[in-house]
Amino acid sequence: MDLRELRLVLTFAVALAFAGSIGGVYSYNRPPMRKDLIVRHLEDLDDSSPQQLNIHFRLAKMAVRGLGLFPGLAFNGFLGNLETYNRPPARPNFFVQKPENLNTASPQQVHISLVGEDKMRISWITDSSTPATVEYTTTSGAQGTSVTGTTSSYDYSMYKSGEIHEVVIGPLNPNTVYYYRCGSNSAPELSFKTPPAQFPINFVVVGDLGQTDWTNSTLQHIAQSNYDMLLLPGDLSYADFIQPLWDSFGRLVEPLASQRPWMVTQGNHEIEKIPLIHKEPFTAYNARWRMPFEESGSDSNLYYSFDVAGVHVIMLGSYTDFGPNSSQYSWLQADLGKIDRNKTPWTVVLIHAPWYNTNTAHQGEKESIDMKASMEKLLYQARVDVVFAGHVHAYERFTRVYNGNTDNCAPVYINIGDGGNREGLVSKYQNPKPDISLFREASFGHGELNVVNSTNALWTWHRNDDDEAVTSDSLWLTSLSFVPACKVQN
Repeated sequence: MDLRELRLVLTFAVALAFAGSIGGVYSYNRPPMRKDLIVRHLEDLDDSSPQQLNIHFRLAKMAVRGLGLFPGLAFNGFLGNLETYNRPPARPNFFVQKPENLNTASPQQVHISLVGEDKMRISWITDSSTPATVEYTTTSGAQGTSVTGTTSSYDYSMYKSGEIHEVVIGPLNPNTVYYYRCGSNSAPELSFKTPPAQFPINFVVVGDLGQTDWTNSTLQHIAQSNYDMLLLPGDLSYADFIQPLWDSFGRLVEPLASQRPWMVTQGNHEIEKIPLIHKEPFTAYNARWRMPFEESGSDSNLYYSFDVAGVHVIMLGSYTDFGPNSSQYSWLQADLGKIDRNKTPWTVVLIHAPWYNTNTAHQGEKESIDMKASMEKLLYQARVDVVFAGHVHAYERFTRVYNGNTDNCAPVYINIGDGGNREGLVSKYQNPKPDISLFREASFGHGELNVVNSTNALWTWHRNDDDEAVTSDSLWLTSLSFVPACKVQN
């Protein structure tokens, strides 16, 4: 092992240990943890292939081998946490293989996100410098419009990312299938469908996704649904400082994330700040998952909003400043004041740390308590319809609630941090069950919000039970903009 490898081993060993301490050992008993899915780099890809891999995967192996050099560090940090859980045999890792008929320059690990009401951002990564261009058309196989974007990269301790390409295309027609190629005209053709311009629209909502076999099961169920957009309230890859796991996550979600827009916000596992080693938080998240914050007047990728088909969606940041004197608070106040409920009769908010939670997990955290104290009144006065949260690895649906009490003009709060992460589920709830909590279950799954029209929407939660999608909870919602008693307060 040469000096460079030794330094990499040290970096990843420290990261593993720090990840363990961040993950924390809580006072509740988690069910079995599951292994991360490591979606491997395809050996026959060349350097110009659009994809997420930025470093040889053997670095991850080196980090694991390196734990032998730092047994106390590893045991007290990462491995020490693992040993606090009782785990049955883990399921085999799932590996995404490249189809044999694809050439080595095939685009991979692409993801798309909405920009404004009629544009789309196409993002992908390569190992070498290649053109940041996308050619798109509504006719498969035809020559299309070519657009050039930007290329960036980031450093994380001894890790350097690949070339991150971003191209914004449009204006695009609503509810239309587009065919596109990344990087060059010789790249294989991909496709995506734009969201509709009017009702109905169907959202998939899933939090704390990770990359385990439970994640794979969730993604398979999502793929079977007829959805227009995916909303993710934080905790994406669970890379936890091990940057190649961001690459693995990109490869895992690419089949879905390249076909429908994925709109995300950050969670605690995206912070990735290590004292003395890497002081800047959210480095990988901000570089890899750029959202349309500028278009909504935000100064941060950690909070933003957008309109789609009669729904105003607000993504908030639980792990950046949110007090009354913060930029996020000022932005939220202004954003809520601009909502035209005639144009967007529905308002939906996503956060990571839940404001209401009767699970014994994640109680007493300032990101929940202090953010709720600061911002709940703003959401209530604006008559927000639904608030989705992650963080707690279980499902729970509350009634319309404000300041801890049932209020018919308040949002419905739904916790859906059960996408399939490695830390497992949290199965202990507070008893007796408070009246404001209407349904709770510790199972992996995903939700769907089908906004039928300006008045009605159907929420369903689909449980992953024995790897089968089971509809376990459902609720018809009425937009508060059509409830006479809930006229928006100024």
